[in-house]
Amino acid sequence: MGIRDIIDGKKQWRAHQARVKALPRDYQIVYHEIQKYFFKVGPVDLVDGPLLPGIVDFFVEGAAAGKGVLELVGTDVAAFCDDLVKDTRTYAEVYQESRAQKPDATGK
Repeated sequence: MGIRDIIDGKKQWRAHQARVKALPRDYQIVYHEIQKYFFKVGPVDLVDGPLLPGIVDFFVEGAAAGKGVLELVGTDVAAFCDDLVKDTRTYAEVYQESRAQKPDATGK
């Protein structure tokens, strides 16, 4: 990854964040909660994948249709997130796999 890739990635991230800031306030709050959740346990390809931009697209359409954000995602935001990544490897799974492969402290 060269410096140009890093600069382009930052530009894309800033453009993405500008789209989030253009959403209604309640959508922004829910988006940031989703983002926090995914950064903790989310899919391995979160940064390079289409998941976060797809959520913003979904929210833009919902806001344009006059729907409340909870009408789109439901009242359990974590369950909504889990449904989105149910068939994707997550950082939590990678961690669990790495722990399962290491021998315990006694060397057994």
